[in-house]
Amino acid sequence: MNAYVGTPTSRVDGRAKVTGAAKYAGEFAADGLVHGFVVEATIPRGRISRLEATDALNVKGVLDVLTHAHRPPMADKDEAWKDEVAPEKGSPFRPLYDDEVRFNGQPIALVLAEDWETAKFAATLLHIEYQQDQSFATDLERERDRAFEVEKPHKPRGDAPSALATAAVRHQADYVIPTEHHNPMELFATTVVFEPGGKLIVYDKTQGVQNVQKYLCSALMKEPDEIRVISPYVGGAFGSGLRPQHQVVLASLGALALKRPVRVVLTRQQMYGLGFRPATIERVGLGAKLDGTLDAITHEAIAVTSRYEEFSRNDAGWADQLYTSPNTRLTHKLVPLDVSTPSDMRAPGAATGVCALECAMDELAVALKLDPVELRLRCYSDRDQSEDLPYTSKRLRECYQQGSDSFGWSKRNPEPRTMRDGNDLVGWGMATGVWEALQMPVAARIVLTANGHAEVSCAASDIGTGTYTIVAQIAADALGLPIENISVKLADSTLPQAPVEGGSWMAASAAHAVLAAAEDVRAELLRLARTMPGSALGDAEVTDTVLSDGAIASARDRHRAVSIADAMRHGRVERIEREKLNQFPEDKSHARNTHSAVFAEVKVDEQLAVIRVTRMVSAVAAGRILNTKTARSQIMGGLVWGVGMALHEETVMDHRFGRIMNPNIAEYHIPVNADVHDIEVIFVEEPDARINTLGVKGLGEIGLVGVPAAIANAVYHATGKRIRRFPITLDKLLD
Repeated sequence: MNAYVGTPTSRVDGRAKVTGAAKYAGEFAADGLVHGFVVEATIPRGRISRLEATDALNVKGVLDVLTHAHRPPMADKDEAWKDEVAPEKGSPFRPLYDDEVRFNGQPIALVLAEDWETAKFAATLLHIEYQQDQSFATDLERERDRAFEVEKPHKPRGDAPSALATAAVRHQADYVIPTEHHNPMELFATTVVFEPGGKLIVYDKTQGVQNVQKYLCSALMKEPDEIRVISPYVGGAFGSGLRPQHQVVLASLGALALKRPVRVVLTRQQMYGLGFRPATIERVGLGAKLDGTLDAITHEAIAVTSRYEEFSRNDAGWADQLYTSPNTRLTHKLVPLDVSTPSDMRAPGAATGVCALECAMDELAVALKLDPVELRLRCYSDRDQSEDLPYTSKRLRECYQQGSDSFGWSKRNPEPRTMRDGNDLVGWGMATGVWEALQMPVAARIVLTANGHAEVSCAASDIGTGTYTIVAQIAADALGLPIENISVKLADSTLPQAPVEGGSWMAASAAHAVLAAAEDVRAELLRLARTMPGSALGDAEVTDTVLSDGAIASARDRHRAVSIADAMRHGRVERIEREKLNQFPEDKSHARNTHSAVFAEVKVDEQLAVIRVTRMVSAVAAGRILNTKTARSQIMGGLVWGVGMALHEETVMDHRFGRIMNPNIAEYHIPVNADVHDIEVIFVEEPDARINTLGVKGLGEIGLVGVPAAIANAVYHATGKRIRRFPITLDKLLD
């Protein structure tokens, strides 16, 4: 029998995806399907004084136009609109709730028609007038003086401002990271089927079907059995689908109003009215002794939030996870602006905060005339400084060593502008990555049949990261079956409990839920096997048995075995069904993190300042790797995303109108094939017996953290010019 965990197993859902058999939220068919087109506000703040739909309703094929004044009833209280990942403070956005406009691009009407083209045309015939509030503000840098500190600051240690002021060597600078928008391949879409009796089946693009189901029931005042949410496949999300987006509410309102199935698919431009990575100003201060050890770290992050919710993530706290310093002050501040509420975006907080920190560390290394890797080793922390805790495991030193060896870092000339390749200036840079190793309660159900087939089900989502495959691998090994005998059902709100898929916690969490359910299946099989006359396992205990090669056997003597088919036939059962909620024991004695060391090579045309990232190496310590094939893909994807953050991605706002100027993937630049060259991923061996049974940590976020800084540091090394305002574009180098 093959062991699947730890091997490069191909995706079990791969064939469905490449053949088109996989259905996404906007592809489910229904008789009499109605199409909705969203109409958006064109001012950043104010009220709707007039919204006239007569001309639109006169268009043949138009069935209705929903507005704040004409829609099915919705809940009034803020609490009814809070989903499981909503900010603690604030009033969640309610689409079509009232006449108030909170941001440019806010949905203010839904045109419902027999086909999408008619709905889109009719939307142009709405007559809308506004009372615009001229006090609107969308510019973070202009409004930074209004910033207020969030209520849960990081605990300061010592007197960081004084230590920074008196340090032998010090560096302090602002690093500005712009707003970045999600651009997943799949557009946000929802198809709602209205069933007899008024029940709704909702096919939604989401990272959490049960979160959406509870949210809709609460917001639309429905009973739990009246709404079912399904999302079998998701074409990319990485935070954009954590919270229920407004199209799911609009489609549900349309279905309730017409008592017919309704589909709403947002255009690419309309998706810029959803959540985004908030722009931040990261002020980092580092004070060091002449030997390179740190005396002081200060990090103040100032980030965008909306006026109606306080969204914040941990930008400033990562230095405590990486570097030893007796004096630290780490703060996070918010500036409320007239924009939609930001959302999580791959490695929220860390992607931006660590970028600034690692650029600052590179600048300190230059000031000290120290190698950047050597500086990090001298400041290395074996404990979480914020709580003074050891780590369950931390092989970051090994990441530095293996990454630098593979990259050839020892051949680096430390002086900027000294390495060349023809007309190109060559730069080598590096940075550290860090993320949390999180795990959440998840339930799984296993149904084992006598013919040796098992169905594993869980409400968890797979946003393309490989959850289907990981679940199948774990189940195959735990049940002793070929992976072809395992079928996996995910992302249906009626399935066993799961949280939203985010934070890199799903693989570890779902894997242990499957293990727990498999243990109960094994216990039942042993009970049946022990009742057989002359059973080879008559005196066996559950802990002494394993499932292998279609049988339950003694762990010490595999010849003492009873086949699954024989045990179930004797017990006269056709199926064994077990469901188990796995909860991880609370343990505050250790810190849990993943780590990485990222090395990047850039080549910069000396005359044109065009930047190419020609090589990247990422050495990652993330516990046990469940699937080396999909894991490598995760890290590669993070590295490519890091190229985007460093060199391409920026949402440009015209602050005169509070309007996004580049809401499309023609002008919102992201890396393409021509931007991606040699990538090497190294998984550093990191046994971790404390974090969980399998020793698993998540991989989704760590692949991105540190990458933009490594590239920025390489650009400095190539050109001698330090760019602290991202993305690093040729005009900034030529300035």
